[in-house]
Amino acid sequence: MAKKQRLDKVLSNLGYGSRAEIKRDCKKGLVRVNGKIENNPGLQVDTDKDIIVFDGETIDYKEYVYIMLNKPDGYISATFDKYDPIVLDLIDSKFLVFEPFPVGRLDKDTEGLLVLTNDGQLAHRVLAPKSHVPKTYYAKIDGVVTEKDIEAFKGGVVLDDGYETMPAELVILESGEISEIELTIHEGKFHQVKRMFESVDKKVTYLKRISMGGLKLDNNLALGEYRELTEEEIKLIEQR
Repeated sequence: MAKKQRLDKVLSNLGYGSRAEIKRDCKKGLVRVNGKIENNPGLQVDTDKDIIVFDGETIDYKEYVYIMLNKPDGYISATFDKYDPIVLDLIDSKFLVFEPFPVGRLDKDTEGLLVLTNDGQLAHRVLAPKSHVPKTYYAKIDGVVTEKDIEAFKGGVVLDDGYETMPAELVILESGEISEIELTIHEGKFHQVKRMFESVDKKVTYLKRISMGGLKLDNNLALGEYRELTEEEIKLIEQR
């Protein structure tokens, strides 16, 4: 059962205007609750039960928003940046009123699955160092990836700053001068995938995240496209 809230707070939180603007709209008869014109912006409403209509549009109230974005190259995984476009630039304003933020980050030149939400507790559970939520990447590698690399990653490799990674699962899709691989890691150090391959004298030339936990990137989403997650998909994010 939802906690009751003021009508004007509900509408302003959803981007229908400021409290003062909502008050004026109520006086104009633009707001209906359960079929009746409501002039009182301070009315306590239950968003699970009450049907609220603003200027003919039935509102869909939600406390949290969960978005799957197929992040393109060139965008920063942040809510603000002075110099570069950010992933929120790709999102419609009707979602931005919820003030979503990226769950973790993808490098500017990395593509693929990025989850955005305003659910801070979920983000904390996913990103906490002890959570070890797996993340799988597809990559193109400059260099021949071999069974020796699989074994090295399985045991953990030492990065350029001396940090030893957790065991990771490397799958070779194609081995050659330009190899194609999938790599599953269980932590999120800065530039980790790139630095792991540097530790075995190879270079990542293309990187795309394809899954987080049990959540897989929707192949129907073109680069820059997004959609809301289903309730089942939300649960999959934390799957280990």
